[in-house]
Amino acid sequence: MTVDLGAAAAFLATAGRVLDRRRFELLFAGGSPEPVLAAVDGYRNADGGYGWGLEPDLRSATSQPGGALHALEVFADVVPATTPRAGELCDWLAAVSLPDGGLPFALPVPDPAGCAPFWVRADPTRSSLQITAVVAATAHQVAAGDPTVAGHPWLDRATGYCLDAVGRLGGGTHAMELAFAVRFLDAAAVTRPEAGELVDRLRPHVPADGLLHVAGGAPDEHMRPLDFAPLPGGPARSLFAPGVVDAELDRLAAGQRDDGGWTVDFDSWSPAAALEWRGHRTVQALLLLRANGRL
Repeated sequence: MTVDLGAAAAFLATAGRVLDRRRFELLFAGGSPEPVLAAVDGYRNADGGYGWGLEPDLRSATSQPGGALHALEVFADVVPATTPRAGELCDWLAAVSLPDGGLPFALPVPDPAGCAPFWVRADPTRSSLQITAVVAATAHQVAAGDPTVAGHPWLDRATGYCLDAVGRLGGGTHAMELAFAVRFLDAAAVTRPEAGELVDRLRPHVPADGLLHVAGGAPDEHMRPLDFAPLPGGPARSLFAPGVVDAELDRLAAGQRDDGGWTVDFDSWSPAAALEWRGHRTVQALLLLRANGRL
């Protein structure tokens, strides 16, 4: 299956955020880090966190863990370049973490217009493995090229929280929490060998085909093999037979639409989010395909 990068660029030009166009330029068109860092800076607040719809279904201007996740994705894009914004974001994450080291799923949302209900109704006094795991996993990717993030006390505490919480997971874990827990273990295992060992503990809960329906989501919304183990070479890939991953990569490549972009399988909560998720997914799909030798 051939992926058309030109068509993807055209899709982003007609329907993507400036941020996603700049990410594409950096990653696939020889761009430099400065423009994409300037683009993500538009979502930054004075407290060092990120809001303003950087997480498309969370339109709130307030700094949120969901916004931090997407800012960290950009900081991972620019590696081996670094930015002081990454360390400043870790400072913010440390400030909003709960005493056990975990992040709340969301902080209070005073401006809920266009926000998904699950963000607005989140309990800010309770740590969420789901959000902490995926934020920490992405931070570990940044840490591979940024010593400030690698040595930041927030990442150490968040990693400890996730390792403890994953050790307590059992049957019936929500699909997204399970997928992000595995993704965290895969990313953390580079520097924390115990994370790789915990992958085997979760093996009985991960179907051989890697498909888990997302309870409460759209009828056809699933966590899939590449949600658990997006990158080759880590312990999470041992959860799946090679043919399962190859078939999923074939499926991902075939998912490019006639307009050049990719779609998502979950509901969006505003007209802006519906477009923005497609732009984000298009860049993420291309990143996954390249990381797995398909581009």
